[in-house]
Amino acid sequence: MSVQGARAVAYEVLRAVSGDEAYANLLLPHAIVRANLDAKDAGLATELTYGTLRRRGTYDAIIALAADRSVERIDPAVLDALRLGVHQLLSTRVASHAAVNESVELARRHGGGKGAAGFANAVLRRVSRDTPGEWMDRIAAAARSDDERIGVTTSHPVWIVRALRRALTAEGRADELAELLDADNVAPRVAMVALPGLAEAPDDATAARFAPTAFTTHGGGDPEGLIRASEGRIRVQDEGSQLAALALSRAMPVREGERWLDLCAGPGGKTALLAAEALAHGAQLDANEIAPARAGLVRQAVASVPLDVTVSEEDGRERAARSPEQYDRILVDAPCTGIGALRRRPEARWRKVPSDVPDLTALQQELVLAAFEALKPGGVVAYVTCSPHLAETSGVLAEVKRTLGDAAEELDARAVVRSVALREIDLPDQADGSLRAQLWPHRHGTDAMSIALLRKR
Repeated sequence: MSVQGARAVAYEVLRAVSGDEAYANLLLPHAIVRANLDAKDAGLATELTYGTLRRRGTYDAIIALAADRSVERIDPAVLDALRLGVHQLLSTRVASHAAVNESVELARRHGGGKGAAGFANAVLRRVSRDTPGEWMDRIAAAARSDDERIGVTTSHPVWIVRALRRALTAEGRADELAELLDADNVAPRVAMVALPGLAEAPDDATAARFAPTAFTTHGGGDPEGLIRASEGRIRVQDEGSQLAALALSRAMPVREGERWLDLCAGPGGKTALLAAEALAHGAQLDANEIAPARAGLVRQAVASVPLDVTVSEEDGRERAARSPEQYDRILVDAPCTGIGALRRRPEARWRKVPSDVPDLTALQQELVLAAFEALKPGGVVAYVTCSPHLAETSGVLAEVKRTLGDAAEELDARAVVRSVALREIDLPDQADGSLRAQLWPHRHGTDAMSIALLRKR
């Protein structure tokens, strides 16, 4: 196994994520192909990349102690080499001398020569002298508050720790916080979707826990092979995303000729599932995505479904405004903080800050209200976020309901999800009295999707 090649790929992706705000899940597969890594090396590169990103907060705290300086004072290229090295030293079976030497070489090559190499060597050798448990004790002791201690030891920004605690408390489940934070740092099992009526799971697949369209392959399998063989009618999709789409398509019986709209469709996973559902019931589907690149992904996603899906590229608010009372069902999978998908997108926890939330919630409200105006009487809008943050879930829903007044009726999203699910699913009541369904990584094995349903009277 070429550990060196896998390490080089991981470092390349880490630098792009840190320096260029790239997305690891999009960049890593291409980097692996370019490096011509075999399956074992690709697996190692993936573990090194995602493991380092998930534990970055913990590693930064350790590096700051070992270097006796804040990480903000360390050259970014050297810092990424240190993060990668610390991950190998404390969380993998890579030999310590190899982890140190190769990381020092990365620092020398990309961070400024001998001085950077000497600094990296001193820091990593300091880290290597003590056990992971001893370092965890040190960073916990250095924390200035209980929440900061939880944050550095579980690698979550403090504001996210507090947001997740509040969301769990709203269900009377605050005691699940540690379990949730741990789940965020475990690589999720790959979930697949077989588009209903167009594909079936392989004979050796294992049915997923809840979504009737979801399955996992035996031993992990080769998702790309399945996707190619099915011509895209089998694809990778989180089970929570599948439940969100099905909650809209199955909230009530479909009448032939219904018109549906996916208002914020990129990258198209939910759109493809809705397209298959629409095809099966004689409905039509339109999609909209403001970002041209993501709109292209939507078109690729629905290409495998023999249904004419028109994909527009507009601001969702404007797209809905020009279609008053034209749709029976609308999905608003709104832009959000994404803190419900930290297992799969670990860099998201380092990208958003609390000051982002007000602008996002304002946009979410505007999108839902615009979608509501585009509904026919009796139509349903599904408001979905990949975030459990109460401002983005209960807060937006409460404001939308206040604005709409008697024009809107909230449907019981929990009851709908239970009716869709293959088996009993634990969805507690919300403290605010709303009927939305909240999924969780630690409880359901899904992203933390929030699903709310509103019907126009």
